[in-house]
Amino acid sequence: MRSSSRAARGVPAVTLALLLGAMTTPSGAAAEKTPAPLAETSPSGFASVDALGRDGTTGGAGGPTVTATSTEQFLEYIDTTGPLVIRVEGTIDITSKQGVRPNKTIVGVGSSAVINGGGLDFYRSYNVIVRNLRFTGAEDDAVNVGQESHHIWIDHNEFVAPVDGAVDIVRGSQYVTVSWNWFNKTDKSMLLGHSDANSGQDTGKLKVSIHHNFFDGSRQRHPRVRFGEPVHVYNNYYRGNAVYGVASTMNAGVLVEGNYFDAVPHPCYSAGGYDESGPGRLVQRDNVFAGAGTGACETNGTVTEPRTYYAYTLDRPTDVPSLVRAGAGVGKIGT
Repeated sequence: MRSSSRAARGVPAVTLALLLGAMTTPSGAAAEKTPAPLAETSPSGFASVDALGRDGTTGGAGGPTVTATSTEQFLEYIDTTGPLVIRVEGTIDITSKQGVRPNKTIVGVGSSAVINGGGLDFYRSYNVIVRNLRFTGAEDDAVNVGQESHHIWIDHNEFVAPVDGAVDIVRGSQYVTVSWNWFNKTDKSMLLGHSDANSGQDTGKLKVSIHHNFFDGSRQRHPRVRFGEPVHVYNNYYRGNAVYGVASTMNAGVLVEGNYFDAVPHPCYSAGGYDESGPGRLVQRDNVFAGAGTGACETNGTVTEPRTYYAYTLDRPTDVPSLVRAGAGVGKIGT
């Protein structure tokens, strides 16, 4: 099934239950009286799809639970063979990008778990969950999903000041969901497909769902996509993104739906490509474009429908700012 670039009406529906009571915003300031969405206990989108011998993404379920309070413990646990649930307490200082073996859940405890100075690297890894962590000052990428990794769920994290990308998904990786994260004034937020020359490895791969993220004063790559299809970008809150929102290039197929763009001069690039990359395909529907200086979303061609792979319903795009401010980032999943 394919979708045309003409906007489709659809019937939005709030899909997540709401907790009672007020919550804090990602900035930690006094909250509006907006209930926070109840965090999912398993992924939706592409990380939930049965494929490549995996029954969705379960992380370290079935394995022992350990707690990392030091760099030495953390590095040992992520390099352990077999399923493991790794609870992270306090600040873990690492360097460069550290490899994560398959079948792991890495989850911060409370609202103060920090991975500082380095990032996580996935090389032919699979079935990994990364949740409730604040990544600060990574000297390269904070999370790099690479070299044909699959079934990765990146959820309810905060990304602050990585030198390069906050989340990169490259080199034939697929079946990834990036959800409910706070991209806190990041520059290169999310890259799918590392170069224009990698068509052979990336075409038909890079199947990624990106939903309910807060792109808060972040500059670009929300995401920038090469070759991947379908990339499903839905129910995200874009606020004050100086360079652009979404870029589909190199014949990628990206569906952008149910998002809220606030003060974003260039919500979408596609037909003209971006930078030195050639044109991609992009369909937009049911988005809100608001705020001073917000431009139009450039569309082009047709895109494979994500419903070909998984079922989903949308939250109303007008509700997205309050839902995402209340629910994105750390301290929202009840660890």
